[in-house]
Amino acid sequence: MDSIFRDFAAAHNPATITDGRSPGYVLASTISPEPPEDEPARFYNFLQATDPSSILTDLKYKLQYNPHVQLEKKEAAAWMEVFTVFYKFVSFLVTAEEAQNSGRAKEADWSSVYDSWKDVSNALYKGYQSTVFAAWTIPCIYVAGKYLRVFAIKADENIASQRDSGLAFGGIQEEDAFNPDSKNEKLEDAARQINRIFGLCISDRNPIDESRKWALYYTANLLFKTYFRLNSIALSKNIMRSLRASAHDMPALYQFPKAHRVTFHYYTGVIYFLEEDYATAEENLTAAYELCLSPNVGGGATRKNLELILTYLIPTKLLTSHKLPSAALLSQYPRLASLFQPITTSIRTANLSAFTAAMEAGEEEFVKRRIYLTLERGRDIILRNLFRKVYLAGGFESVKDKDGNEEMARRTRIPVKEFAAALVMAGAEVGDGNGEGGVDGDEVECLIANAIYKNLMKGYIARERGIVVLSKAGAFPGTGV
Repeated sequence: MDSIFRDFAAAHNPATITDGRSPGYVLASTISPEPPEDEPARFYNFLQATDPSSILTDLKYKLQYNPHVQLEKKEAAAWMEVFTVFYKFVSFLVTAEEAQNSGRAKEADWSSVYDSWKDVSNALYKGYQSTVFAAWTIPCIYVAGKYLRVFAIKADENIASQRDSGLAFGGIQEEDAFNPDSKNEKLEDAARQINRIFGLCISDRNPIDESRKWALYYTANLLFKTYFRLNSIALSKNIMRSLRASAHDMPALYQFPKAHRVTFHYYTGVIYFLEEDYATAEENLTAAYELCLSPNVGGGATRKNLELILTYLIPTKLLTSHKLPSAALLSQYPRLASLFQPITTSIRTANLSAFTAAMEAGEEEFVKRRIYLTLERGRDIILRNLFRKVYLAGGFESVKDKDGNEEMARRTRIPVKEFAAALVMAGAEVGDGNGEGGVDGDEVECLIANAIYKNLMKGYIARERGIVVLSKAGAFPGTGV
């Protein structure tokens, strides 16, 4: 208990902080579920220093009669409530961790840990709601929201393991007692609790320097993470709308910590990616990528963050600008290289069969990351490249300019059969369906028509003559020919 309130006193007397941390983060460490690295036994010492019958008396001494902490009566009472429920939480946490560490993971009562941590979060919520806690204590909001999510996930996993092993309901497996839609019950509750905190912050009308709005993007990011895990991504758009509606009376995004901005741009980019607004997705994912490359962002987690961003930025650029990642970039991320290198190689070489094989090999991961359908559109780029090769291989022909003079120009009237031959060589399935190895001309024309419709090539099909007439002024936009 002494070490906790030594840090508590230091947070209220910033001049005594010697390790460079801000007072808010020092204060947040006193209620963090993770003990300091230099004091791993903090929670055991806290439990041994008092007991349930003495906790109120001990806290009153530490908060109201401590010469190193000068608090107003109302603030001291609010912190007493926080540390009272925190003491109860610690007892549940220590018991659960002991069960986990001794090989009895299924006996760990993470549901009680979550519920007791929710009590800590609610006690903090009341303190901020009544404006007892000042804005400099905002890191306590970070801790409250972060571990609501962490412990909810642990609780749901624990409930699922007990159900699967038949430990629930006194050992009798009651299949109809579990609603599949309720398997994330605690996490769904955590989402509601974090949303309350978000509402508490966004509704603050204090001056900006004293406002809880500085916790908005951190809390929004927690909600994004939670909604994504719950597969309720549509709810994220409510958060984005709230932020846009309050933009006029909150700090600009660039004023928030870089770590908050990176995460926000990442999730915003992914949300627009899933809505197929690829231009906006690229803008946000690129912003996240460039911020993540900046010095002092993310620490050891920077590499992982960059990999996550590139997982969506690579498919986005494939659609928006038809750009493929370089081998040098992919070599820095072995996991991304295993997923994207076969695809990029097949697109560069216009090899449809290799592309199909690459999509099949990475299908599970692509579906998990929700990028399968976007990558599948890379097939259009292969067709564009393939048709472009046919065009370039067609050579030149003599034509007359407007003055009647002859000059050499690329052939722009190409038989459909030449495109069909190229498709067969590239591994396309354009058979005639009779098992004789012929080519279905209608299917080839359909592929060409789709490419023209998507502005991947310019021209038209003259069906009666069986030729494709390509534009003389840029047959393949964006490719230089």
